[in-house]
Amino acid sequence: MKKTAYIIVIPIITLVINTAFMRTLASLDVNVESESRGICTVPSQEEAFQLTLGKSFVGFKEALGFKESQGKYYMVNTLGYLGKYQFGSSALRFYGLSNTADFLRNSALQERVFILNCAYNKWTLRKDIQHSVGKRMNGVLITESGILAAAHLAGARGVKKFLRSFGRSEARDAYGSSITHYMKRFGGYDTSWLVAQKSPHL
Repeated sequence: MKKTAYIIVIPIITLVINTAFMRTLASLDVNVESESRGICTVPSQEEAFQLTLGKSFVGFKEALGFKESQGKYYMVNTLGYLGKYQFGSSALRFYGLSNTADFLRNSALQERVFILNCAYNKWTLRKDIQHSVGKRMNGVLITESGILAAAHLAGARGVKKFLRSFGRSEARDAYGSSITHYMKRFGGYDTSWLVAQKSPHL
């Protein structure tokens, strides 16, 4: 019963977040236009997420989801990665999911799988988190949220190699995004409440 309630709440939270986010953007645009003198700068959508959500876990997942797919649950990229968080079919099978069409249609399921994946990566990388957080590698301060974001990009194994080589083993995805970039871009969010899980399941 507890699990069902949790799954239902996620889309409601996301809807509230998106509404607040769009209102923030609208108010920022008006202020910029009314006060501009010459060149004006409009905050990026990621900056607006931070203004609306701060460095919370919800801010973390929304910023990462926007980076992956612009927050679109129905997105399929050129390599076949699926949904808001761009999961591969092998990752979905790990969580017992085989019907990708159903996955794309189910926003609550996508949010649930993202949280389970973070929890699994946190367990897999628990020793590396303990030993690496607070250090600097490639000029970037290592944080737990940065590690979890990088694991979403390159897998836990790739992040282990990066951390244990002090940044010398650098993985990139097919579009050129690097572990260092994700460590920096998604560092400093609060993921402390997330419980590490060895065998997460839906």
